Amino acid sequence: MKEKVVILGGGVIGLATAFELSRRNYDVTVLEKTSCGGQASGAAAGMLAPFSEIGEDPDDFFKLCLDSLRMYKKWQGDVKEVSKLDFEYSESGSLHAVYHDADVLALETRQSWQSEWGAEAELISGEQLWKMEPALSKDVKAAMYYPEESHVFAPDYVRALEQACRVNGVNIVEHLDEVEVIEWEQSVELRAKDGREFIGDRLIISSGAWSSELEETFGLRIPVYPIRGQICAYEVPTNQVKHIIYTSQGYLVPKANGTLVNGASEDIAGFRTDVTDKGIARLTNWNKHVFPFLAKETPFHTWAGLRPATQDGFPLIGKLEQAPHIIFATGHYRNGILLSPVTAVAVADLLEEKEAYAPLASCKPERFT
Repeated sequence: MKEKVVILGGGVIGLATAFELSRRNYDVTVLEKTSCGGQASGAAAGMLAPFSEIGEDPDDFFKLCLDSLRMYKKWQGDVKEVSKLDFEYSESGSLHAVYHDADVLALETRQSWQSEWGAEAELISGEQLWKMEPALSKDVKAAMYYPEESHVFAPDYVRALEQACRVNGVNIVEHLDEVEVIEWEQSVELRAKDGREFIGDRLIISSGAWSSELEETFGLRIPVYPIRGQICAYEVPTNQVKHIIYTSQGYLVPKANGTLVNGASEDIAGFRTDVTDKGIARLTNWNKHVFPFLAKETPFHTWAGLRPATQDGFPLIGKLEQAPHIIFATGHYRNGILLSPVTAVAVADLLEEKEAYAPLASCKPERFT
């Protein structure tokens, strides 16, 4: 008989884990309060850019992100093959742009240590830079080019993941409103607000920004907080922007459908996902210094999602020591799309009692208790 696994949360991490477990012959049920991918996952810009985002040192979080980036090409192909749904996966490369000499020096320092991890980083300036991105502001002093960095169209990726899960026999139950863990120490039993009960042998917590609601249930601190990320998008001619553009103020990501995604303005607003004039103004006030043509443009779309941030910036991934049939996979902040393949594989390996993936040592779910 197949081992039954219940996954609490139908965001990108829960769905990716369900997909991987379904390929390993587990009986998987995903429980989602609203609709799958309805929060951080579907609202993400879809960047796969660990070199641009992490510039200080190669800690376990960087290794986690880098390994996941390098899994992505095969992973996204597998999702497409099973789901029979296509989604944008662009190996566009990225340019991390800076405006001052001191920042160029910082990029050179970053290049030095990142090259030890196989980054094909190249410092670009002058005419070579304008040739790569003709519309880029002439105020940009230089940019680090990372050809390996990529991006996906997040809503379509999450939709394909969900479909791949369904094709593989995963039971996905949505719009449950509330789900209570009523037994976890000896067995796994959950109850929805409408009275339906779900029983399994293993429980995986992938409930994102809502994970802290389980602190009393499990008797441990789960400091995962919702951070509102506000994003806007412009309609631009295809290929007017060719690469992911990353700066100290945020990022711009060109999509194949002719949109330029600009994010993200972050603030603490509880579980609110409304868009504010102030939040979008933080984006529109600086993006024209990256691409001057944006000064005359108005975003055609604005939205917000909740990003599950932990107290120390590392996700919670691992078994509970006192109850190893309970596994956490949550708190991925703004890297849920990027980290979905490596998290799914790492969690599946934990269930199969394989040797723990090394970077998980820094992700223990009990570390705050």
